[in-house]
Amino acid sequence: MKIKIEKEGFSNAIQTVQNVVSTKSALPILANMLLIAQNNSIKLITTDLDVGISCVLPVNIQEAGAITVPTKRFGDIIRELPSDSALISSKKNNMITIETESCQFKIMGLPAEEFPKLPEFKDREIIKLEQSNLKDMLRLTSFAVSTDESRYVLNGILLNIQRNNLTLVATDGKRLAVINKKLTEMSDNEVNIIIPIKTVQELNRNLQDEGELSLTIGQNQALFDLGDVTIISRLIEGEFPDYRQVIPAASEYKMRVNREEFLLAIKRASLLTTPDYQAVKLEVFKDKLVVSKSTPDVGESSESVPIEYKGKEVAIGFNPTYLIDVLKNLGGEFIELELTDSEKPGVIRTDGYVYIVLPMRLG
Repeated sequence: MKIKIEKEGFSNAIQTVQNVVSTKSALPILANMLLIAQNNSIKLITTDLDVGISCVLPVNIQEAGAITVPTKRFGDIIRELPSDSALISSKKNNMITIETESCQFKIMGLPAEEFPKLPEFKDREIIKLEQSNLKDMLRLTSFAVSTDESRYVLNGILLNIQRNNLTLVATDGKRLAVINKKLTEMSDNEVNIIIPIKTVQELNRNLQDEGELSLTIGQNQALFDLGDVTIISRLIEGEFPDYRQVIPAASEYKMRVNREEFLLAIKRASLLTTPDYQAVKLEVFKDKLVVSKSTPDVGESSESVPIEYKGKEVAIGFNPTYLIDVLKNLGGEFIELELTDSEKPGVIRTDGYVYIVLPMRLG
């Protein structure tokens, strides 16, 4: 293999694929990146056997071929090269040479044949999705995914497609985020898959604000084709809980508040939380909300925020992180928070989106 590369574009491509590389794997080849040079382009592939990601980049190919290189070291070398272009070549002994006019590196690789083959998705239905839509939907749900590995089925996002409806759901048992959007194309098959959080993070990094992506579902695998970047993921097996049962009917008691003011007040109150005293207190009156926090041996705070509210007065405690996560990701100047009483969950609804958060005991 012999190729001439431009440093910036090549370095960006390495960054795109390097996040899935595991440094703790028992298989040394998984710390490497596969380079395939053919048809005037270079394909970079990495995998941890659960998630595989590839990126294609046009380059000047002087000799086609394939080799694997140590991902981190190779990426660091390319990033620190003194000039904007370089010549990369590999020999039969798996030695890779990286040359510019003034400097030369030689590093050992491993044969391309040792690299795991990514699954193929032949003769499968392809579903077209808008990248910007999926990006927004993931932004409003991914923070609610559970990190508790004993509840494996909640360590990802449920993606459901029925006809022209796309729904994403995430929950950790203490909060639930559900979002619905209409698809431009009708799908004949119902899709019900759970995408692991690591794959979601890669999608969040790579989805663009325009263009389409193609989703293909295989045997316990999914392929997301974003154009130059392709992400293949193993899916989480199991039955996602029936989230519809826990979505309460809309409440007439709605607190309308400026989103940014509410967010900043919660952030300030959260400065006094400790692992044993997490709950921030919200006291809701007709025209004001008092956000307060009192922590023994630490201190206390209280802040008033103007609101519109026609319900009964209520005092309720929430984990501040659960409110901060949703408030910083929602758009719009104002939000409406439904509150029934101190024992019932708070609910935010807007444009096909529902966020439910359980209260915490005060004191």
